[in-house]
Amino acid sequence: MNEEIRKFLFDIHVSISSIESYLGDNREFTVYKSNKMLRRAVEREFEIIGEALNCIARINPNLEISAKRQIIGMRNRGHSWL
Repeated sequence: MNEEIRKFLFDIHVSISSIESYLGDNREFTVYKSNKMLRRAVEREFEIIGEALNCIARINPNLEISAKRQIIGMRNRGHSWL
């Protein structure tokens, strides 16, 4: 596997781990929605995931990743989904 792709996959893994850490065991949407700092932190991690996936897609457009376009597109939505 391409070393650049490995780096981006690692970034995605770190962002997912960070989101899990930020949310902890209490994963109620009302808690998330009421905590601006938590929302911004999670949204930033989604941006990182989307950008990393976009870079992977540019390096290897034939790499099959389910919901790739939706994930990449989500990085531009920010808090508008609330």
